[in-house]
Amino acid sequence: MVLNKAGSLVKSLSDVLVCPLSKQPLRYCDLSNSLISDAIAVSFPIKNGIPWLVPRDGKILEEEDASKPNSDAN
Repeated sequence: MVLNKAGSLVKSLSDVLVCPLSKQPLRYCDLSNSLISDAIAVSFPIKNGIPWLVPRDGKILEEEDASKPNSDAN
C-alpha cells in the first residue's frame, strides 16, 4: 500500500519536476520506474519511491528507447 502511494506521488511529481540538466519536463516511465528527459534522452532512477535527479546517476538512453514516449503511464 505504501509503495502504491509512493508510485502515485512520483507520477504526480513528474508534472512539476524538470530535468536537472536540460530544465525540460520529465515523463514517468512505468516499464523502467524512472523519470525520462526526452529533451536529452536521459533516464533518472526512482529509488525507494524517491526521484533521484542527480546528473551523474542519469542513464543515457539508446536511441530506440528514447523514441518510445508511449511506454509511459501518463
